[in-house]
Amino acid sequence: MLTVKELICHQLHSQLDKKIEDAKSSIQSTIEARNNDTKSTAGDKHETGRAMIQIELEKEENQLNNTIALKKELLKINYNKSFSKIEFGSLVITNQGNYFIAIGIGRLTLEKEIYFVVSLSSPIGIALKDKIVGNVVSFQNKNIEIFKIIYKIYENTSICRKQQFYINKFEIGKTHFVLF
Repeated sequence: MLTVKELICHQLHSQLDKKIEDAKSSIQSTIEARNNDTKSTAGDKHETGRAMIQIELEKEENQLNNTIALKKELLKINYNKSFSKIEFGSLVITNQGNYFIAIGIGRLTLEKEIYFVVSLSSPIGIALKDKIVGNVVSFQNKNIEIFKIIYKIYENTSICRKQQFYINKFEIGKTHFVLF
């Protein structure tokens, strides 16, 4: 059974894979356009066009490299790590929403529940960093109370009973979870 963090990461990997494929396709099209651009009689116009294509190619390559870097960063998440404070890889439940501290992607919906996927270097990531359950953080004139820093979540409470060591049961939307 996958944890919520694993499900979120799976969806993020899928999104990043699509962005990588799109970027590769765009780069290939730009290279073909550059290579098919034949020398015209208006030499300066031709050189300007090639320079613009080269700038576009560099921009697309940077986007590809940035997306690959995000994917590599996402691979560093340890799904089995226990968190006593908010840090990279934490899934945080607050009174203002759910935050997954990983990479800067933004809003993600998983099974009708909204998660904000943010990096530690983002403004909200900086505000939440090293905070613990019960802390209240002031961010953009709002008080954000930290309810839970999730370690492992299983949707099936019978797993919890079999292992006899659950910490807390709680609900997100209509789904019931057990926190280990």
